[in-house]
Amino acid sequence: MKNCINLIVILLLVTSCGTSKTKVTKNFSSKQVGMIMNGKALEPMRVFKINNIQDSILLRSKSAYVKPDVNDLVLKQFTDRLFATVRDSMSMGVGIAAPQVGILKNIIWVQRFDKDEAPFEVYLNPIITNYSDIKQTRREGCLSIPDRAEVLNSRSKSITIEYDTMEAKHVVETITDFTAVIFQHEIDHLYGILFLDHLDKEIRDAN
Repeated sequence: MKNCINLIVILLLVTSCGTSKTKVTKNFSSKQVGMIMNGKALEPMRVFKINNIQDSILLRSKSAYVKPDVNDLVLKQFTDRLFATVRDSMSMGVGIAAPQVGILKNIIWVQRFDKDEAPFEVYLNPIITNYSDIKQTRREGCLSIPDRAEVLNSRSKSITIEYDTMEAKHVVETITDFTAVIFQHEIDHLYGILFLDHLDKEIRDAN
């Protein structure tokens, strides 16, 4: 009798999940879900730093595709917490990538200085399909590299990007100037690349 009751409860849960307007997809592993759901939507997550060995290993890893789904509860919670992290007084910046909080997924937030009121926007699966030959010189820092900023000369002045929105709309866009630098910086994180790698290359090329 007890087994029958348990079976009924399970069937009811499966049915209710299937008919709900919101759901949890398989975008994240159980470990990632635990990291995401252990705090409220407006609660910042811990920023991973390169001066921590385990953090550094993850920051050097490649991120994975995320399926856009506005009804994915965990995805929504994660994008909210990632935004809360980049706006937190302890880690405030102009952009952030999912690996910087320990989640290897292709998700970034970027502040759009090329738009009115410089809003923050979230991007899923962003890729750069074209880099201009014209470069720009900008000073860069990183939330994952404490107390260090350097001037880079190798960022493209203009880039073409493709990305998905939370509503699963695929967008192609051309970005220029400082906002283009932010996109290049954050998309690098999705491939395990840090801005210091570009500095090292510039030094080698100069020598």
